[in-house]
Amino acid sequence: MKSVNKKAKFDYQISQRFEAGVVLTGPEAKSAKLGQLDLSHGYVKFKPTKFGSTEVWLVGAHIYPYKHADNTNYDPIRTRKLLLHQKEILGLQSQMKQSRMLLVPTAMYTKSGTIKVELGLARGKKKYEKREAIKKRDLDREK
Repeated sequence: MKSVNKKAKFDYQISQRFEAGVVLTGPEAKSAKLGQLDLSHGYVKFKPTKFGSTEVWLVGAHIYPYKHADNTNYDPIRTRKLLLHQKEILGLQSQMKQSRMLLVPTAMYTKSGTIKVELGLARGKKKYEKREAIKKRDLDREK
């Protein structure tokens, strides 16, 4: 199952895409495989560790509770760790600083039994660019 963040494609101009693993609990993984998630308010945050390396976290992604699990202490919007190599993290940070871009989750899908998050290196669109996209979509629909 693939869940796409349509809001990210509308709000940002995405130049490059990267794939990362995500750390989930059992019921979260089942719910994500069913496509019961919302990435529209999600973003990626870098946090340094006390050992000098950097970790990448997915913040604000909403994974709905799995209906057959005990959901008494479940937080659907908790931060989740993303799995990337340290070289990839350093490369992403340098690209973000040089070109003043940010990292946005664009999709979440399963790949050979594991759940992956597609991250896009993006630049925010201006209001007039969004209006042009709406006009173009309306014209294509009328044709």
